Amino acid sequence: MSKPLIAVTLGDPAGIGPEIVAKSIADKDLFAEANCIVVGERQIMENAIKITKEDLKVNVVEDPADGDYREGVLNLIDLKNIDMDKFEFGKVSAMCGKAAFEYIKKSIELTLAGKADAVATTPINKESLHAAEINYIGHTEIFGGLTGTEDPLTMFETNGLRVFFLTRHLSLRDMLDQITKDRIIDYVQRCTEALKKLGVTGGTMAVAGLNPHSGEHGLFGWEEVNEIAPAVEELKKMGYNVAGPVPADSVFHQAALGKYNSVLSLYHDQGHIATKTLDFDRTISITNGMPILRTSVDHGTAFDIAGKGIAGAVSMKEAIRLAAKYAPYFVK
Repeated sequence: MSKPLIAVTLGDPAGIGPEIVAKSIADKDLFAEANCIVVGERQIMENAIKITKEDLKVNVVEDPADGDYREGVLNLIDLKNIDMDKFEFGKVSAMCGKAAFEYIKKSIELTLAGKADAVATTPINKESLHAAEINYIGHTEIFGGLTGTEDPLTMFETNGLRVFFLTRHLSLRDMLDQITKDRIIDYVQRCTEALKKLGVTGGTMAVAGLNPHSGEHGLFGWEEVNEIAPAVEELKKMGYNVAGPVPADSVFHQAALGKYNSVLSLYHDQGHIATKTLDFDRTISITNGMPILRTSVDHGTAFDIAGKGIAGAVSMKEAIRLAAKYAPYFVK
């Protein structure tokens, strides 16, 4: 059986993306699991190979089908969008923001066209995107916009623990307005379909509680009584295998032990803290609900260490590994 072909974006060239891509492509164990086509810029990639001292040869191609997928070869689609005379590591730059967006756009086009099986992304910088006047706040919004997906689902996976997010980039005050019965029902339904698309069909999804001890029947808050529990009960009547609200101080531990196939976290840090405490480097973001599969590292551009060759590549390798694991379920 042939290995999945993963389109790997270079991310913001001024960050650590190129370095962790070089380290990942050079990894012998990862090579056994996936073929990769890097979407980026040749001079940036060759510079990253020198910085990391990896034994890699860059092979520039226009089409993934023309790649040389042998160990030690980094196949690259060169978008030629960086002026090295103006390039600086660790700096917010409109040039790099525009380049990072173009790498993502190309990777989406390749995957939608069936020329790659999935996308694995490296970090981008929101300030650089803004400087380039790119009208998206981040990766998820870009993928949603360019694939025609209205509300992509974010799922984290680490060591078998899967966590979905009912809300993401909202203040805690604004988040509370989104904890509604209808929204929870909608998300559990869509998250269940997303799991099926990843080949996960058995088990129970848990809905995390919001307040301490899930509110203690209104003693510490009424969201569980008025919104969360009624949503879970209605979902059960509809045939969904769902439990909750399960107190947040125990639900993630129970899911990590296998009691639940996934958890619906109610807000950003609730799920982030749980997954990243379990294994920070191997917490991988998977964007679901789209016609293509996208995985990503869940760390930033690390401008402070960019260009030094010291960035760890564990998360990038895991992102590619998970893309290869789930890609067969998306290939038509």
